[in-house]
Formats: sequence, structure tokens, C-alpha cells
Amino acid sequence: MIDHTGVIVADVARSRSFYAAALAPIGYAVLAEIPAAVTGSTDVIGFGEAPKPDFWISGATAARPVNHPPLHVAFRVGDRAQVDAFYHAAIAAGGRDNGAPGPRPHYHPNYYGAFVLDPDGHNIEAVCHEAA
Repeated sequence: MIDHTGVIVADVARSRSFYAAALAPIGYAVLAEIPAAVTGSTDVIGFGEAPKPDFWISGATAARPVNHPPLHVAFRVGDRAQVDAFYHAAIAAGGRDNGAPGPRPHYHPNYYGAFVLDPDGHNIEAVCHEAA
């Protein structure tokens, strides 16, 4: 079981704003902010459902540049309305469309997802596996 994951971003403040807005409709919020003074290298922001963050962003450094190729991260949600809300919030926050909300029956009959590219090109998805 995966406990947490994250992506490296070019601009922590810009990505913090994007993810705070995009993930709010699925119940995620900023739960931790750890400055470079503590990590020794870069600012780190943790998002999730209280009490523990499970999705992290960290600023790029010379030793750890922005991940290329971009990563894909999918957030499982409970219903299709949350997929739709995620997509619209992410687009309004500056994300780029990479697949509007809708069924993806080639994955399985109940797969309903939406894909948005974050400011660094990471493919961020919200997906529901429940029947309509």
C-alpha cells in the first residue's frame, strides 16, 4: 500500500496555490508546510485529509530538478460529481485540460475520470470507480 507520494515543482508558491484550489473539491487541504530552513534544501508542502498529508510538493533544486518526464498521479474519489468539481477547479486554478471528465470504459466499465496538467506538466487525475 502506498503511504504518500509527491512531485517536484519549479515554483512552490504557484504550485501550492494550484493544488490548494484543485484538490479542495475532493477534500484535500494543506496540512503541512516545511520551509527550506528545516529541510536543508527546499520548501515542502503536504496536502491531504486530516490528520496526515499523503501528497507532497517540493521545490526543485540543482540536485533534484523538476521531474521529467512529468509524473501521473491519480486521486480516487467517492463519486463522479467530485471528479467534475476537481476538473473545473483545477482548470480555474490554471491547470490545462488533458482529458475532460467522462467515462473511460477501456479501463473498466465504471471508470470515470478527468485529467489536468499542473503548472509543471504533471498529469493529475481524479477518478471514481463507482457506477453512475
